[in-house]
Amino acid sequence: MKYAFLSDIHSNLAALNEVVKDMKGKAEKIVVLGDIVGYGPKPSEVLEWVRSNADAVVQGNHDYSVGTGDTSWLNASAAFAAQWTRKVLSYEQLSYLASLPQKSLLNIEGKKMLIVHGSPDDPLHEYVFPQTHDTLFEHYLKKEKVTILAMGHTHYPFTKDTPSGTVFNPGSVGQPRDGDPRASYAIAEITHDYVRVENRRVDYNIKETADLIYDAGLPRKFGERLFQGV
Repeated sequence: MKYAFLSDIHSNLAALNEVVKDMKGKAEKIVVLGDIVGYGPKPSEVLEWVRSNADAVVQGNHDYSVGTGDTSWLNASAAFAAQWTRKVLSYEQLSYLASLPQKSLLNIEGKKMLIVHGSPDDPLHEYVFPQTHDTLFEHYLKKEKVTILAMGHTHYPFTKDTPSGTVFNPGSVGQPRDGDPRASYAIAEITHDYVRVENRRVDYNIKETADLIYDAGLPRKFGERLFQGV
């Protein structure tokens, strides 16, 4: 079974569209690891695509903030974007974001997988980078009693195989921060015998998204950073 893992789309429809084209025929199922919205100019379109196409979705910190209206913990620019997003989404869409689960367990080919935006210990807010959490990967897998752990939030793709299983992050579709401006996602091939994760990078029209951010009156830095992938 092949699954496409998307995370941190952040209302970037141009990036999402190119990822959708790239993953055509490569995966049977789609999993979204949170932060559907926030920062970007096309929240409604991206959200509706996720609702129509994703087989499993968990809530990200920006999804929570937009869905509930609680922006108290965001910096000023991110809070402004969250409030702007709330104004362009319908009540039903806001309710959908607010109701998303923060953690979800999947059973794929006899293997148990935990999907979460941040970390198993702090689903919304903790950033799990491989260089800082490598020694905790075994702990996470054993504590949650799973053999696969998929996380987002950092906008930084990685895959780590341990004696107990596989931990990976597909990176960010809509706002990469690892120095590569191309959209990032992952295809995971999961069988009874192995888990193989392939990170994929996809070019998209960055200027299109940036111009829409500027036209919407969102903070310019959310568009400018897309060109550098930071």
